[in-house]
Amino acid sequence: MSPLNPPRRLLFTAGPTQVHPRVYEAMGKPIVGHLDPYFFEVSEDIRRDLRPVFGTANPFVQVISGTGSAGMETSLANFVEPGQKLAVFTAGYFAERFVEMGRRHGANVACSSKPWGETFSEAEASDFLNRERPHAVAFVHAETSTGALQDLGAITRPAHAVGAITIVDCVTSLGAMPINVDANGVDVAFSCIQKGLSCPPGLSPITVSPAAVERLRARKAPCPIWYMDLKLLLDYYEGAHRYHHTAPISTFYALHEGLALVLEEGVEARFARHRAVHEDFLQRIEAAGLEMFISDDARRITTINTIRVPEGVNEVQVRKRLLDRYDIDIAVGFGQLAGKIFRIGLMGPLATPANVDLLSGALLDCLR
Repeated sequence: MSPLNPPRRLLFTAGPTQVHPRVYEAMGKPIVGHLDPYFFEVSEDIRRDLRPVFGTANPFVQVISGTGSAGMETSLANFVEPGQKLAVFTAGYFAERFVEMGRRHGANVACSSKPWGETFSEAEASDFLNRERPHAVAFVHAETSTGALQDLGAITRPAHAVGAITIVDCVTSLGAMPINVDANGVDVAFSCIQKGLSCPPGLSPITVSPAAVERLRARKAPCPIWYMDLKLLLDYYEGAHRYHHTAPISTFYALHEGLALVLEEGVEARFARHRAVHEDFLQRIEAAGLEMFISDDARRITTINTIRVPEGVNEVQVRKRLLDRYDIDIAVGFGQLAGKIFRIGLMGPLATPANVDLLSGALLDCLR
């Protein structure tokens, strides 16, 4: 077998994103056992440091051993029982994943759907939820497939008005955009670590409000997925530290260091940096005559820029030129938007003015 020699890419993708050298260094530290006291110290540090990033004071903050999709599955498996009504707001690929997972778990799924890239107003959400009266409401905060940003309160307020708990996909926003879980009335929020937190993939942070914890405790039937049973995971991480599974120790080290970098910079300063870099890139793109897929800046994700592929341009060839000439990797459009948009991430270590210069110049060169 030949030795590993991966190319050094610049990951301007929708995820995974560039990993800071300090995070790589942390992953190289000696591992301990998954029941070692030191591991639980690391876990407690992570729980503490995730709270300001989520914007919550929730006691329940945990990390699922798995990617963001594991966080979605965990949320649905624990908070929506078979036969209960799950309302889902869909306008992109990952919202539709909520629908698929909900159906597989036996939920009675009701959808409010819009064309990809659109978002929902409070009046629209209220009308739908008053009609459906669901047990739980699920939606995506920052839709990775389209670049659209959903106003959280526009859905959480009418959801709470009908007594539903809210489950929100924060995969693309955590660590680089404000979520403000508590202020926005989010009951269950899950994410990943390979986007805004700029770590390697493999963990899914999750936070749960006290009201949703009460629902979890009141649940009669056990969670149908043993591996994602939050009651069992709480006993492992917070309770008697009873063995549940072998946690990926080195990836916990990575997240620990990634969060340290976030807090050293300052959460609000980090959000402001990503916003400023997004605006800089946007000005350059629009000055070059390119068109954003999301026309309204207030509805754009600041971490993922979705640009319409110009008429007559082959999206695959442009991405190949970027990779061959500049070692720059950008993301493909998929689903309904395959071949129609570029998805370009500016996150973590790459979200700097110098990298905006590099990226915008390289993209325009490869579009010529």
